[in-house]
Amino acid sequence: MQIIGMQALDEPKSVGKLASLPQTDSAQAWLRLTATVLLSTIGGVGMWSVVVALPAVQSEFGIPRAEASLPFTLAMLGFAAGGVAMGRLLDRVGIFGPVSVGAAMLGIGYVIAAGARSPVIFALAHALIGFGSSATLGPLMADISKWFVRRLGVAVTLCSAGNYFAGALWPPIVQHAIAAYGWRATHAAIGPPCGAMRRSRAGLGADRAPPRRERSAYRRVRCRRFSPSPRCAVASPCPCRRFTSSLIAAISATALLAVPTCWR
Repeated sequence: MQIIGMQALDEPKSVGKLASLPQTDSAQAWLRLTATVLLSTIGGVGMWSVVVALPAVQSEFGIPRAEASLPFTLAMLGFAAGGVAMGRLLDRVGIFGPVSVGAAMLGIGYVIAAGARSPVIFALAHALIGFGSSATLGPLMADISKWFVRRLGVAVTLCSAGNYFAGALWPPIVQHAIAAYGWRATHAAIGPPCGAMRRSRAGLGADRAPPRRERSAYRRVRCRRFSPSPRCAVASPCPCRRFTSSLIAAISATALLAVPTCWR
């Protein structure tokens, strides 16, 4: 067995061991991507629910719009801080750590927000919500990038699209629920589905990405096979594939940004 640009793997044991490991761009990788998009769509509620609930919260507490927007500010600050913290946790323990912590913080944050008796408590609860919601964007994108080589651009774009799916799905649901049951009952109902993300181990499968050596070998073989350019023999993706991935990502992002408009 010969791999272009790399040392041949002649030993049957090495070949068998490599075949038993998770493979890039496999059915398992696509199944993992599907579960990742679903998690991102569910956890993305933390970035959108407060915007819809703002008028009702402002009316109940009798505060000006500037004070009523404080929960959204703290949610975004929590999201920014959580992105760094969850990324570090991902590097240390794998993807199940950030997803479990994020799910727990989302559930706790929404329960606290539902029972808040002052705008300050409501705003602090959204700092927890934003922190927990950060686990469903950056860490998931970083994790899924380890499972794809040939379709890396498409996979990462689809993973990030979960946040846009959340922006198209959750606002109409939250608005209808607030009109029918009130914002407190709505926040209390959002908590359990977010907490259920902690049971995502079955959907994500193994918390073990394909080895770096296998990804590098596959990248070099595919790049040399599909492009005659000498620059494609390096370990990084070749220019033609980078351009194609960027083009697909731009088209997908444009289409997804138009989805919320269709709801109006």
